Amino acid sequence: MLRRLKASAFFALIFLISIPAIAQKSNEQNSEMAKFIRATYTKYEFQIPMRDGKRLFTSVYVPKDNSQTYPIMLNRTPYTVSPYGADNYKTSLGPSDSFAKSLYIFVYQDVRGRMMSEGDFVDMRPYIPNKKGTQDVDETSDAYDTIDWLVKNIPGNNGKVGVWGISYPGFYTSSAMIDAHPAVKAVSPQAPIGDWFIGDDFHHNGALYLAAMFGFMPAFGVPHPEPTQKFGAQFEFGTPDGYDFYLAQAMPLTKVTDNLYKHRVAWWDEIIQHPNYDAYWKARSLPQHLKDIKPAVLTVGGWFDAEDLWGTLHTYASANKMSPQGDVRLVMGPWCHGCWARTEGDHLGNVWFGAKTSPYYQEHIEFPFFEHYLKGKADPNLAEATVFETGTNQWRQYDSWPPKNTKKVSLYLAAGGKLAFQPREGAPFDEYVSDPAKPVPYTTEFETGMTREHMTEDQRLAGRRTDVLTYQTDPLDRDITFAGPIDPTLFVSTSGTDSDFMIKLIDVYPNDYHDPEPNPKEVRMGGYQQLVRGEIFRGRFRNSYEKPEPFEPNKVTKIAYNMPDVNHTFRRGHRIMIQVQSSWFPLADLNPQTFVPNIYMAKPEDFQKASQRVYHSKDAPSHIDVLELER
Repeated sequence: MLRRLKASAFFALIFLISIPAIAQKSNEQNSEMAKFIRATYTKYEFQIPMRDGKRLFTSVYVPKDNSQTYPIMLNRTPYTVSPYGADNYKTSLGPSDSFAKSLYIFVYQDVRGRMMSEGDFVDMRPYIPNKKGTQDVDETSDAYDTIDWLVKNIPGNNGKVGVWGISYPGFYTSSAMIDAHPAVKAVSPQAPIGDWFIGDDFHHNGALYLAAMFGFMPAFGVPHPEPTQKFGAQFEFGTPDGYDFYLAQAMPLTKVTDNLYKHRVAWWDEIIQHPNYDAYWKARSLPQHLKDIKPAVLTVGGWFDAEDLWGTLHTYASANKMSPQGDVRLVMGPWCHGCWARTEGDHLGNVWFGAKTSPYYQEHIEFPFFEHYLKGKADPNLAEATVFETGTNQWRQYDSWPPKNTKKVSLYLAAGGKLAFQPREGAPFDEYVSDPAKPVPYTTEFETGMTREHMTEDQRLAGRRTDVLTYQTDPLDRDITFAGPIDPTLFVSTSGTDSDFMIKLIDVYPNDYHDPEPNPKEVRMGGYQQLVRGEIFRGRFRNSYEKPEPFEPNKVTKIAYNMPDVNHTFRRGHRIMIQVQSSWFPLADLNPQTFVPNIYMAKPEDFQKASQRVYHSKDAPSHIDVLELER
């Protein structure tokens, strides 16, 4: 797997993380597993009928040993169940190789309207709570009908089914645990999409994640009127410099619609008609439906997942809250999107975690979870929350998430670039000019897509810009652990009528911090400013995602929002830093800083410089609330 995955390549290959495509395996290991699978399993292909008559293409791998019965492991995907053909086998099966060796019946299905399955594909197809007939279908009903057919028609199954999937397949896994078939005993939604407007993939707090979306759309968003074995074509950028490409060719976004996509990407034409959190987006928000869940649930995600961290945390929180009698658990590791299934999880970018966290998770958490619920093996006695604590680099177990032994503390922005646990007196505000013609880059790399490494990247170059405000504590005299959500409250003003504001929580290493060993890239970690969490907020939505409002120029205005959780220890001698800025390009699209009803339709003349003020006075105390762990 590439060190960095550009957005187009990343999403085109994302189906590989639905299976154990661990990049670090040697070719010899992959070859041996492929031989084992072919020798141990027989592959079948079926078109399974749904209640409305449509048939979904399904590959089934059954153990050749028929002396016992086996549970079913189901993975439903929009990305392809390839290779096609009964004589063409996958080279790995299940979430990890342990499953293939333990023997299960593995089932992979192209979801409705994708690849070789019949029907119309609908992105994040809305759940229908009260179905009234055979034509009322959704991903929950398709999962139910599939499982019902499998347990009745696949010989040698033991009547127990597990469901798992990463990213979009994680959404289908979440769907399968709603109104679940009685045979479903265990599910594991991993980095599941939860809400595509508030926090997952293509929008964060209403701001379009341009670099994540752009290359994915041409390959995935083009409709397939007939079944096909081929995935869509990738977009050809013609340059490695994404910052220059998007600034010149994709902003304003009407250039994407008219010049780049040329109305060939149906889904893009659809979403630009929904710039606010209207019924279209609300219907696609799945966590609201995770009620009365019967199967055991293992929700899995990564602290450095740039795509679906929101979905992971809210899937767990919603299922846990709305299914109080259920068995709902959370696992969070130091991983990027799906990296627990395709890397060893020992580092991300320049930040190392001291252990191979992915094999540990696979062997001690994921595999025993399914073995227990599907085969009756020993209960692994997992805590409700098994989470990796970055900074100290060790696994922690808690009875709940966030942990109960926390207290709310506030980090106050102060004059002179100070960050303190109590308000301080001084100059009432800091000021910078945000220029859409020269936005703050989100990475120092030359990339056309969204890098996974930016989630831990060094922020020193950003902090040296005049349009980024920096606040930091003195060196800490003790370890401080934040365990839970990050909740900024900013008091700001702008000379424009619309603006984005973003907060970055950063761990500043001491100047004498040691370099990694080995160190082939010759990285110098002294003074490194590691991004721990960064999140943008589109200011027009400060009072409502449904009804955006312009700013009144130069008027002090409150913005409060939620950032995804962290579990990070700032070590003694380190500093805690906060950066504030108004662009993060081209990760997020540019706010024109002039209010327009539909930001997708903004014109070139709408993009204007704006003077931004961030206040830290007694009457306007900008601060960030965190949960500090009490040991």
